[in-house]
Amino acid sequence: MRTLDDILEEYEFLEGDERYRLLIELGRDLDEMPDALKTDATLVRGCSASVWVYPMEQNEGEQGGGKTALHFLADSNAAITKGIVALVIAAVQDRPAHEVAAMDVMGALGPFDLKNQLSSNRTQGVPNMIALVQEHAARIAAAQ
Repeated sequence: MRTLDDILEEYEFLEGDERYRLLIELGRDLDEMPDALKTDATLVRGCSASVWVYPMEQNEGEQGGGKTALHFLADSNAAITKGIVALVIAAVQDRPAHEVAAMDVMGALGPFDLKNQLSSNRTQGVPNMIALVQEHAARIAAAQ
């Protein structure tokens, strides 16, 4: 998965429909999420489309201080929404759980100006996506 900075660099050169195409491409690049993980516990509430987010713990080993990094799987039944959740995931992917839990994800997504780029129907679920990601991270961080 590309970093948020790499995505932003490309995004800034694009306009209108090209930005939609980039979001769709980001959604296609997500790791596949098995249907068995698409449960009520992984469902993001308040989105116009169905969106699921599932955290997987990855031990960072000695170099990472033995902390657990989170690798998220995500999916949606709508292409643009899947791209938006991919953007959210790019901001937090493979970071330590405690860092994800405390991160200003909305601030990290600020340069994308999603509220002005997309319809309110498409962006209304973004805070809920971020909240679920951070709830998962906080739960995992607390258990460490």
